[in-house]
Amino acid sequence: QVQLVESGGGLVQPGGSLRLSCAASGSIFSINTMGWYRQAPGNQRELVANITSGGSTNYADSVKGRFTISRDYTKKTVNLQMNSLKPEDTAVYFCNLNIAGRAYWGQGTQVTVSS
Repeated sequence: QVQLVESGGGLVQPGGSLRLSCAASGSIFSINTMGWYRQAPGNQRELVANITSGGSTNYADSVKGRFTISRDYTKKTVNLQMNSLKPEDTAVYFCNLNIAGRAYWGQGTQVTVSS
């Protein structure tokens, strides 16, 4: 059984930084994609960034140049470094693991950007 546990959310002022981490456990095939999605109240869940097992990355246009995704293959973790945060980045952030089209989700962590 695959489990994803997120950490690192919180409250930060505009222009500040946060780092999200997600640890995966269970039966995980080596070929997979890990990433982060977010959902703000009244909005659909949207992709923030993801990274393949080969290291290829993909970012939403709204976070390019501000967010950086990385993964540690040994520890089965994926991290999201978020800099220059804006109020519109406020959302619940969900860790995602995709193995051959099957998606697994974490429980979500709240990120609030406000002065």
